[in-house]
Amino acid sequence: MWEFILSGNHCVQYVSILHPIVAILPAYFRFAQCIRRYRDTKEAFPHLVNAAKYATSFFVVIFAHKFHTTADTYGQSKENPWFYCWITAALFSSCYAYIWDIKMDWGLFDAKAGENRFLREEIVYSSTWFYYFGIIEDLILRFSWTLSMSLIQAGYIEGDVMITILSPLEVFRRFIWNYFRLENEHLNNVGKFRAVRDISVAPMDCSDQTTILRMMDDTDGVLNRRRGKAAGGSGGKSGNKKHKHDQQRLLLQGESVEDLCA
Repeated sequence: MWEFILSGNHCVQYVSILHPIVAILPAYFRFAQCIRRYRDTKEAFPHLVNAAKYATSFFVVIFAHKFHTTADTYGQSKENPWFYCWITAALFSSCYAYIWDIKMDWGLFDAKAGENRFLREEIVYSSTWFYYFGIIEDLILRFSWTLSMSLIQAGYIEGDVMITILSPLEVFRRFIWNYFRLENEHLNNVGKFRAVRDISVAPMDCSDQTTILRMMDDTDGVLNRRRGKAAGGSGGKSGNKKHKHDQQRLLLQGESVEDLCA
């Protein structure tokens, strides 16, 4: 009988050690990715700064684990020094992560925002209130753990119940975060000429093709590449190039859309 009880205690101890290890893994994976990006690019900013953000989560998990494992030693939480270490690390980590969300991931609070106050110069979504809602929502849910800790420590609610409530809210926060993160990344790619600002999904018909061909032939537009090649030729091939040029002019001056699309 006593052997069974001792085995049960050992099982609980092993689970207690395993819990912080599992809790650290997600942050560790992102931390390792940032370090790898720094090694490949040699750019301390933003990769090392981003790695430091994930490193703050290590201390939160470690201090929380120490607080819970030493709770029986102290009569109240305020007497446990690990409690204050946990609170300090959690506050620092949440502030760090929130500032990174707003400034780096979303690109908001730009000094050149212009009319889009507290946002950025260029925005994609139609209403600025979407962005203001995201700023407030992310702030509240980033620091929702303070309400959870207060209610649990005061004995008003069980920890498992708060986890059940806060977990879907965290999923919602990340859902909103993704929209603004992808928008900011797309605008950055556009600024670096790696993507276009807007993409038309409407199918191109013959009238659109006619318009594009005529725009390419305008003197104040982009010169047609085939015309440029024809104008730059010389020698015995001039007759063939002139013939191609005449054919192109017939194409551009077609009497109808059907003539151009035939």
